[in-house]
Amino acid sequence: MDDRTHLLTLAARCETSSKPDRELDADIYEALGFTVRRKPTRLATRRTPAGGIYQHGSFWKTLGAVSADIDVAVSLLRQKAPGWSWSLQCLAGEEAMAFQALVADCSGQGVMGSLALCAAMLRALARREPATAAEPASLATARLTET
Repeated sequence: MDDRTHLLTLAARCETSSKPDRELDADIYEALGFTVRRKPTRLATRRTPAGGIYQHGSFWKTLGAVSADIDVAVSLLRQKAPGWSWSLQCLAGEEAMAFQALVADCSGQGVMGSLALCAAMLRALARREPATAAEPASLATARLTET
């Protein structure tokens, strides 16, 4: 499975999820380029360390609940695509998909605002063109902000 297909599959998982999911959180972080340490599922006790993401040399940071917390989803979006515009809307009604998000002209929906924002962010990241090795980093960043 290539990167774009993987991102689109994760976006679909966000939209079909009915609640926050730690496994989905870990998958999203991995798809965005983080090294993820997952909590073991077998032989786990209370003393077993929780999962986390590897950052800044040898520093382990707790894995954020991106599927549950809108603040974590927004900070991850700002970190991975700082110049992109986004919006989140709550729809009042009988529908199960109560939230709709728009990130760089890509939409997502979900039962929670964080899930909708993650779905839209993953679709937008899948849509962007990959930077070539010969292209300067400043041009790649400029292309990210174009919508």
